[in-house]
Amino acid sequence: MLAKLKLLRGGPTKRVRKRDAPTGFVEFLEKSRIIAALIFLATVASIVLISFVGVSTVNLPVLPNQSASVRIVASVPFSYVSEEKTSRVREQIRDRVPPVFRLEFEPLRQFELNMGELLTDLAAYEKTYPPGSPSTPESRTAFATLVSNFNEKGPYRASVEDVAALLRLPDPAQRFALVENALVVLREIYAQGVHDNGTLSNAPGSGQLTVFQIAGVGEDVTSQAVESLEDALTLLRINLAAEGIGRETTLALFRLFRNGVTPNLIYDQAATRLQQEEALANLQPVTVEVQRGDTIIEPGTRVTPEQYEMLVAQRQFLLESGDTAFDEGLQLFGRTLLVLAMVMASVFYIRLEDRETFLSNSRLGLLALVVILNLTAVRTTYALGGLPYFITNSSAAAILPYLAPTALAPLVVAILIDAGSAVFMALLISIFTGVIYGNRLDLLVITFLASMIAIFSVQHTRQRSTIVRATTLGGVSVAVFALLIGIVDQLPALTVLKQMGSGLVTGVLTGVVVIGILPLLESLFKRTTDITLLELSDYNHPLLRRLQMEAPGTYHHSLVVAQLAENAANAIGASALRARVCALYHDIGKTVKPEYFTENQREGVNPHDFNNPSLSALIIKSHVKEGVDLAIQHRLPRVVINVIRQHHGTTLIRYFFHRALHRERPKERGASTAPFPLPAAAHAKEPILPGLDPVPVSETTYRYDGPRPQFKESAIILLADSCEAASRSLAKFSPQNLEELIDNIVRSYIEDGQLDESPLTFAEVTKIKSSFNFTLLNMLHSRVAYPGQANAPAIEAAKA
Repeated sequence: MLAKLKLLRGGPTKRVRKRDAPTGFVEFLEKSRIIAALIFLATVASIVLISFVGVSTVNLPVLPNQSASVRIVASVPFSYVSEEKTSRVREQIRDRVPPVFRLEFEPLRQFELNMGELLTDLAAYEKTYPPGSPSTPESRTAFATLVSNFNEKGPYRASVEDVAALLRLPDPAQRFALVENALVVLREIYAQGVHDNGTLSNAPGSGQLTVFQIAGVGEDVTSQAVESLEDALTLLRINLAAEGIGRETTLALFRLFRNGVTPNLIYDQAATRLQQEEALANLQPVTVEVQRGDTIIEPGTRVTPEQYEMLVAQRQFLLESGDTAFDEGLQLFGRTLLVLAMVMASVFYIRLEDRETFLSNSRLGLLALVVILNLTAVRTTYALGGLPYFITNSSAAAILPYLAPTALAPLVVAILIDAGSAVFMALLISIFTGVIYGNRLDLLVITFLASMIAIFSVQHTRQRSTIVRATTLGGVSVAVFALLIGIVDQLPALTVLKQMGSGLVTGVLTGVVVIGILPLLESLFKRTTDITLLELSDYNHPLLRRLQMEAPGTYHHSLVVAQLAENAANAIGASALRARVCALYHDIGKTVKPEYFTENQREGVNPHDFNNPSLSALIIKSHVKEGVDLAIQHRLPRVVINVIRQHHGTTLIRYFFHRALHRERPKERGASTAPFPLPAAAHAKEPILPGLDPVPVSETTYRYDGPRPQFKESAIILLADSCEAASRSLAKFSPQNLEELIDNIVRSYIEDGQLDESPLTFAEVTKIKSSFNFTLLNMLHSRVAYPGQANAPAIEAAKA
């Protein structure tokens, strides 16, 4: 008995005090506004460091041929040698240098040779068929063959009539002189040069020109007038008409000799290049002077090579000059104010829409950590643009914004806290992502849309595959809008395909990363997801198996309470899964001393009959602390531990309290019925020890240590626990009796203030009572005895 008194007076108090110190420190970390202020300042500093430090005009993410999203102006005056402008001037000089041609005389020499052979053939023909002889088929055939042979020697189209006109000249000497005079004219035409458009088609700067650069034999280039093909033929016709041989003969000879007039200008690429190099010998590099405030890049336009060169020149100047530190400091200060404003807006949003998060430093710490991690990942993808590969490959650099995992933090917040905070988190991440990548509005909108789709798809997640499916849908939305924007901006097809693929891959990988870090964040911030709760609902969990084997009555009681709590949570819109899982574990502390609880007692043996009421109350209360210890040992989530602590609130253990008030003593029992022998003094009405007066009954001794229920599911379990236990004590079971019982229990808890700290409303309490009534009526229904059943009366009597 002394051991029991020691337990009553010293044991429990010391045990509680051992837990007070760490509990108080944890409470300080959770509720202290100083810690909240430190989290706020650390968040602002981290966002500024990640989003803006190192991101300036020196390294803005601008690429050639990309659409600019921000105006960039010169912050300092500077000058630079422009390779782009110099190259343009060089090309202009090349274009101004006229092409150089050389004269080709081979067609003339070939025509002269062929005409000589034609004259020889005509002389032979005259010997065979003298002039004045009658025309015969044989002579006509021989003459046609003579003309055909002439045409085959070159690209000639001489007719029989035109050659016959030459043959009709009365004197062979006159014929020879006439041909020689025509050839002299051809030589003069060839020496002057003949051109047509076809001849000049391969020459740069070709057109309707009359003066050409002609390369001579000694590679001397001279400018001279050149005849067109039409002018050369006109000159030939005039010279033939001057011979005075008659119109018919003149036209026939013109048609014959025009076969020898062909363009003879050949483009000389080597001589032209030599002329261009001589013109470029005195070219000086172009130096560009830029004044402070001059616009380098206009927003909404494609970045030209000249603009990009100017931007690179400014970057180089700023890196080499130390005079711009003050300007950069001012810009950083302005950006710090921007971050401060955004974070303050977040604080006001959380204060208005999610007060529970605002009052919980662990939630605030979770929000701060995930936003910092997410922005770090975004900044890492941005930093990749400084690698040589991405600097030289604009197509590869264009995919970097689509590799940023912007849905990471919103998805984690949606799973671990709620969708409202996740939406604001998505907006925050998207804004700073757009800022990091040069104030890109299109990127802000696309990433925010993808995050919203992922948040919507991840609601009430109970399987890890759902997370990957949600982020994949977000990646699909990014890919679709990348395609549409690529079409509008007329980007290369390969670049658009790369951006689409990057969006999809990033979506899938984001889901995988979220699955990987969720257990770590759950453990670090004591958060519980529906996935973890679903795993805990497995009846093969070691604690539930132990409860089933060592305290079967309590196990059955927990199952019924879980069903009651789940249905009630569904009725008021609370988390049914959380209510069910927490109800399954709320009484695991009874496994330590199961025989002291009525539902586990067998054969009418009640150990409390042999204890003082205060000791019995202490044992009853201890199942809460024992349950917390077991939950901590088995690493159960905080929400389950909180329910174990709160499921009795600070309610009064009425039975033992009344026993203590009335000093009720059990009747004398024989030694055979007691679970352990007791001394005779145990049943005496006098004090147990001489000189020890009875201690006044304190209600605190017979109340649970609490705390009272802090959230809806905990309050539901408190009510369900009592209603389930009390429903078994009904002498007569009927809907009216059950409804009255539930109403009395709930009213007593309200009057006792047990629901004062829970967020339940009176409307929700009414729904909870209706749900309890419906569930218990279906659970405790009676059965009709089967016909012919021998022991039916006994069963009915047992039920009664």
